[in-house]
Amino acid sequence: MYDIEGIYQAKSAADAIAALRDDPKALVISGGSDLLIKIREGKLAGCRLVSIHSLPELTGVSMDAGGRIRIGPATTFSHITNDPVVQKHLPMLGEAVDQAGGPQLRNIGTIGGNVCNGVTSADSASTLLTLNAMLELTGPDGARLVPLERFYKGPGRVDLAHAELLTAIFIEKSDYEGFGGHYIKYAQRNAMDIATLGCAVNVKLSADRKAVADLRLAYGVAAPTPIRCRGTEALAAGRGIDAELFELVAETAATEVAPRTSWRASKEFRVQLVKELSRRALDRAIKHAGGAADA
Repeated sequence: MYDIEGIYQAKSAADAIAALRDDPKALVISGGSDLLIKIREGKLAGCRLVSIHSLPELTGVSMDAGGRIRIGPATTFSHITNDPVVQKHLPMLGEAVDQAGGPQLRNIGTIGGNVCNGVTSADSASTLLTLNAMLELTGPDGARLVPLERFYKGPGRVDLAHAELLTAIFIEKSDYEGFGGHYIKYAQRNAMDIATLGCAVNVKLSADRKAVADLRLAYGVAAPTPIRCRGTEALAAGRGIDAELFELVAETAATEVAPRTSWRASKEFRVQLVKELSRRALDRAIKHAGGAADA
């Protein structure tokens, strides 16, 4: 049973924002895969909900004339994985969200919910970080754009006011064209499990495919929030593809993360995963970008 005082089905994003503005205690629900669990556990007993489920303006993937990709936050994981724009231009993102939970969760869970939960284990987060994703946040006073990297404020905390909605995720053409990427999720089980650690690598190679022109490296569960390893990225730029590159990326990344010990894994084990997954993900990303890795 779910202890819910009431639920309002919004007719549009603007209607949902108005409902949230008028009810300071209301919560947004879309897929509900996380929120309903909290309600069932009694953490949000007696809450009031504003549903944005399946609002057309918040669902789907599209590309504008300039190549900028827009992802609606209420788009489910399964729709993202199977969307032709994602498959052609953002295959790394489709593969990442296809590792979230099981088929039932992927059919109801939304990318917007995954981002706005603020959890470091979100399977979409590290990949979106390597794509320099921008978030459109809309409230009573209008819309603002926030880089995903600045959206996370701490464990479970994000830069989203009560009456604001995430209304779009944008990825610029310059952040995916010419890149090859790969996401690796390490978990205790092969399916339907939260990540012990997640690693995303996005790489653009030099014209001769023998050196790194641009490297983006991000992790989940390696810090209180999803994290980009900016220092590692800077050191890797311009380096040739050889064993030294892989060692540099692995060892430098380990100095930028701050994992903790939990019942899933020790801090030391997670640091080892940071190194090993970076090597594996970089190898695959280079190959996806048209290069030949030499780890």
